[in-house]
Amino acid sequence: MSSPGGGRAATDSGITVLDDGRRLSFSFEDLMKYHGGGSPGGVAQAFKVLERALPLLSPDGPPERREISLRTPFGGPGFRDAFEMVTRAATGDRFVVDPELLRPELGKKREQFVFHITHRAHTVTLVIRGGLVRDDFIQLLHNENRTAEEDAHFETLKQDFADRLMASSAQDAYDVDGPS
Repeated sequence: MSSPGGGRAATDSGITVLDDGRRLSFSFEDLMKYHGGGSPGGVAQAFKVLERALPLLSPDGPPERREISLRTPFGGPGFRDAFEMVTRAATGDRFVVDPELLRPELGKKREQFVFHITHRAHTVTLVIRGGLVRDDFIQLLHNENRTAEEDAHFETLKQDFADRLMASSAQDAYDVDGPS
């Protein structure tokens, strides 16, 4: 998946990284295909987190994918798969799920959506903005004994979350909290 031209790590067509100097570009659809579709909200989060973070971490052009690492309390499968496809961080042991990074002061809807992304010597911390995560989404996310009806509603909520994230700019979806 080569991407012609352009110097930014995030473009209208997707996320661009380098793999040993070769340009690779990934669209949201590419990430969804790799993941398989069960957690579209997580895939959308990874896409938007990368879209927001990479230009900050590598302002002069796309970063080397194998030099990107992540620490987060959120380990959802869609997020992990999408982040892996772009960065190979899970394979390279640079994807760390760390519950110590939870931020309860942000409330249940946002506490786990904190992302410390590093490229070379630069780190940026992103936090999802308020208003993007619905109460019923979080309630069903943490309910391991969902009924069939609740499962069906949860599937709808996951797609709704993905749709709302993808309709937002990365700047509108994630605040930069500063280096960690």
